[in-house]
Amino acid sequence: MLGTALAVLTTAALTSCGSGSQPAADGSVTLSFMTGSDQSTVDTTKALANAFMRANPKIKVAIETQPGGSEGDNIVKTRLSTGEMTDVFWYNSGSLLQALNPAQTLVDLTGDPVLANVQPDYLPVVTQGDHAYGVPASAASGGGILYNRKVYEKLGLRVPTTWDEFMANNEKIKAAGITPVISTFKDTWTSQLFVLADFYNVQAAVPGFAKDYTAGKAKFATTPAAQAGFQHLADVHAKGYLNKGFGSATLDQGLKLLAEGKGAHYPMLTAVLPPVLATSPQAATDVGFFGVPGTDAAKNGASVWEPPAIYIPKTTKHLDAAKKFLAFVASPAAADAINEVVQPTGPYRVKGAKLPDNALQVAKDVQAYIDKGATAPALEFVSPVKGPSLEQITVAVGSGLTSPAEAAAQYDKDVEKQAKQLGLTGW
Repeated sequence: MLGTALAVLTTAALTSCGSGSQPAADGSVTLSFMTGSDQSTVDTTKALANAFMRANPKIKVAIETQPGGSEGDNIVKTRLSTGEMTDVFWYNSGSLLQALNPAQTLVDLTGDPVLANVQPDYLPVVTQGDHAYGVPASAASGGGILYNRKVYEKLGLRVPTTWDEFMANNEKIKAAGITPVISTFKDTWTSQLFVLADFYNVQAAVPGFAKDYTAGKAKFATTPAAQAGFQHLADVHAKGYLNKGFGSATLDQGLKLLAEGKGAHYPMLTAVLPPVLATSPQAATDVGFFGVPGTDAAKNGASVWEPPAIYIPKTTKHLDAAKKFLAFVASPAAADAINEVVQPTGPYRVKGAKLPDNALQVAKDVQAYIDKGATAPALEFVSPVKGPSLEQITVAVGSGLTSPAEAAAQYDKDVEKQAKQLGLTGW
């Protein structure tokens, strides 16, 4: 995320956070809203605020942006702890929510009509204990394999539902003189997708893995389904399926190879696709998505990176207006407003919210998995344990330098350090 610019979507000036301000003489209220500063988040926030204000002229929304990463996290935590948080705010869903101590800092929305339109399978990522605290702020993103549909059409290939089928496709693609699997290890984080996006298959094989993993009972090295992601990295390298210069290739270069059909598969998040559309508009329809295939075609599915959420701090002085805003965010009308300014890379997590007719193909493909109930949140949304060295470990495996078994053992040691820092029991 870039910068700390301030955006204000009202004719009224942004008052001191707005949380403690009183309604104006005419009964109007100003809601303060802290959000992220990356362009997509700012555009989405503006669309939501403007549409809401048109429908609710007595409620103004004043937007304040925050930087990304750890700096932004610290701002959120500090303002919550000092009682200076805005009336509503945008923050991560999933395991990072617990760091906000939501039972003490956030308004409990359990059973509230605000959540009426939120899809039930989203609620776990905004829930702590038995209490739900937020609504989805934007669209979801798929994690798995981006693929070039033109290449598939040319070679007569079908979307694979097992890893063996995927490898068979790669062999045919290689024989046709096209790079089967794109890797971009210059941007080391991109090396993690075969492992992270494989969690749907882990959960399908070992339903209690996330809970046991968080409690220190389940390990990657001793859980074959969890170790499989590392094996995937090793498999595609051993077969010579990677692009030349994969060790120094960047994300942008990988997307270009995929869009131009010079590479057929790219293990990646659908969320990264929009920037390439400026130079390769055909990627909107030529690039599709499928989940990392597992061992059982009958259990084929995909991992989903759930959207962030919008929450209400307990310190708000405008609870009714804040709830009205969240109810709007969790409505089809809000999705329609977002669609006008931001092209979603996955489906919305709101009942009745639909993708636009011109939605990216990858978004339609993720929607198909959700429609058939074949998705699971990525592990990072259901467990706070993620080791900081995973991307270095996956680069080594994907480069043929470390075996999958050794990598899994290394990662178990890596996450142990983090789990102890978090003070989790069982470690």
